[in-house]
Amino acid sequence: MTKSILIVGVGGQGTLLTGRIMGNHAMEKGLDVKMSEVHGMAQRGGSVVMQVKYGEKVYSPLVDLGEADIIFAFEKLEALRYLPYLKEDGVMIVNTQRIDPMPVVMGVEAYPDQIEEKLKAVCKNICFMDALKIAEEIGNVKVVNMIMIGAYAAYIGDSVEEWEEIVEKTVPPKTIEMNKEALRQGYKAYLNK
Repeated sequence: MTKSILIVGVGGQGTLLTGRIMGNHAMEKGLDVKMSEVHGMAQRGGSVVMQVKYGEKVYSPLVDLGEADIIFAFEKLEALRYLPYLKEDGVMIVNTQRIDPMPVVMGVEAYPDQIEEKLKAVCKNICFMDALKIAEEIGNVKVVNMIMIGAYAAYIGDSVEEWEEIVEKTVPPKTIEMNKEALRQGYKAYLNK
């Protein structure tokens, strides 16, 4: 069976690295993996989307509306924006962080209110995490993505050690320990939610 994952966030949040780690994890299990990424205005804080599909045989990396088994959202407005891609019984793991998009920064539009309530009204399988707070406690806000991966590993019932090996093979050597710590903290936070 093919699994479709949508990883959404804002430029600089590690969306693409997260997709690579997910893909590497699936390949380690001998699965076929296809990935696609859309950057948009990522370097200016714009939306970034990574699509990952894996299974016995995958023909296209693209995740259509209503097809995502899992949506990882590193920012809550991005979760709302991509909600139509989630399957009816799909799962969302959402970082509660707010990052104002450019129209909000410029005062042209208002940041939507009650996003979490709107998501809960549609998605029955949702986990909200304050991954930014956990990252700040670790001492590096750039590990939000690893915290979210740790939560995902706990959600699917994998051991944290299995994911630590993938992280070790994927991230730059000088960041390995910090990323593994973030992974462990995300895993623990999900189990304690």
